[in-house]
Amino acid sequence: MELLSMPTARLPIGRRHVGGRACSIICTGIAEPSGVPAPMGQKTEYRDGLFEKAFMSLFARKMEKFAEGGGEGKSKRSMWGWDYESFVDVSKRVMIRRSRKQQQEVVREVLLSMLPPGAPAQFRKLFPPTKWAAEFNAALTVPFFHWLVGPSEVIEVEVNGVKQRSGVHIKKCRYLENSGCVGMCVNMCKIPTQDFFTNEFGLPLTMNPNFEDMSCDMVYGQVPPPFEEDPVSKQPCYADMCSMANLSSKVCPKLQN
Repeated sequence: MELLSMPTARLPIGRRHVGGRACSIICTGIAEPSGVPAPMGQKTEYRDGLFEKAFMSLFARKMEKFAEGGGEGKSKRSMWGWDYESFVDVSKRVMIRRSRKQQQEVVREVLLSMLPPGAPAQFRKLFPPTKWAAEFNAALTVPFFHWLVGPSEVIEVEVNGVKQRSGVHIKKCRYLENSGCVGMCVNMCKIPTQDFFTNEFGLPLTMNPNFEDMSCDMVYGQVPPPFEEDPVSKQPCYADMCSMANLSSKVCPKLQN
């Protein structure tokens, strides 16, 4: 969200091809020989540039004050001392002793703290909930969220009976892959991101993670369902991946409170 205000024209240092077009920014690259995310069950290797590390550090430092064992002034890391693994670790510590809604509220506060005053109101003026606004934000998501979720592409979706290119298919979500945690995916990414776009920015967004292959479809312009009606509310833990998994529960415990 906060990336919409980034002056991208001032970052002509590296090159990456997104959707067949060159993107002139310092960007994350997949270090796998195949150039695509690793198969399910294997961890994809990334090569992060300065641009990505800057955002990882910014997010992590904002979140750390809410994390277990964190707090203002307690981190000894430098501004550039964060990598993706430490960013995910901060997210995990934010979850400790917090309910599902409390976790989501932390993410909302962090996102708001990264925006200039009045930004949501300005966004609503610039991007009213139209087909054009939905498609434009989908196009922005591919290059600017690459550091967070990995490779993605714009796809055609149907919103209220209208076909439009306002969908984004994330091939294998980096955040879910690194955390291995259903609760983190839903409480620290899916729900707060949906709510932020829908309620703060006024542009509906629905995110549909696929826990079978760790892909995810983002649909701009589509109003998200209530949590109780969303299939993710019944999702069990990744028994073999999540360090916080509860194997005796049919639903991830972090989705129940």
